Amino acid sequence: MAVKLRLQRWGQHKKAFYRIVAADSKARRDGNFVERIGTYDPMIDDTGRKRISFNYERAKYWLGVGAQPTDTVARLLHFAGIIPQPPFRERPIASIPNEKKES
Repeated sequence: MAVKLRLQRWGQHKKAFYRIVAADSKARRDGNFVERIGTYDPMIDDTGRKRISFNYERAKYWLGVGAQPTDTVARLLHFAGIIPQPPFRERPIASIPNEKKES
């Protein structure tokens, strides 16, 4: 079973709230998961920050046994100081607007 660390969406319409979970890579986005590791609230609070909370030991455990974080979760793990900065991924040519494409 390939395990991924990814976001599971909760919250109301236009008020997203995410749980960071370890889930089977073939499971649905909001479906079954193995373990909940933390939370991420992208809405800015009174202090002007986005709230991120992790169970550091469990996140390190899942990374240690080979779980692959998604791009967003890798960035959040970097902000929390758990992993080094992930490599920057270039946008594919198909997503660049037509007037800027150079082939």
